[in-house]
Amino acid sequence: MAQNKIVIRYQDGRLLKGCTDDFFPNKEIFHVTPQTTPPSKPLEIRVSELKAVFFVKDLTGDSKRQDLNEFSGSNPSIGRKIKVIFKDGEILMGTTQGYQPNRPGFFLVPVDPKSNNDRCFVVSASTKEVLFI
Repeated sequence: MAQNKIVIRYQDGRLLKGCTDDFFPNKEIFHVTPQTTPPSKPLEIRVSELKAVFFVKDLTGDSKRQDLNEFSGSNPSIGRKIKVIFKDGEILMGTTQGYQPNRPGFFLVPVDPKSNNDRCFVVSASTKEVLFI
């Protein structure tokens, strides 16, 4: 199975960077091998403790970069346009093909095509409001 580079944000604000090969949106637990030197053993992660799982292009990223959080006519979008407001106040804009309020989470593709995030799994319990726009 392919290794996915991910950045995990916990509901309490903690952050973890690493790789996973067993994340499935309908599973309550998955494993992450943290980005450490030397490599450490995989950690068991409980989805119920998370805010979101970001599937990224690069684990380093660019902390100075501000992702666009607005739709423009020049970027074609697949799926429904959505705005997610998290309980901590963070706002994510993107598209989704699978949001249903009764599910534990859903995938969102960021509005900014140059974002380091390829997609994000939003944990529904960490949201304050989810709006189709």
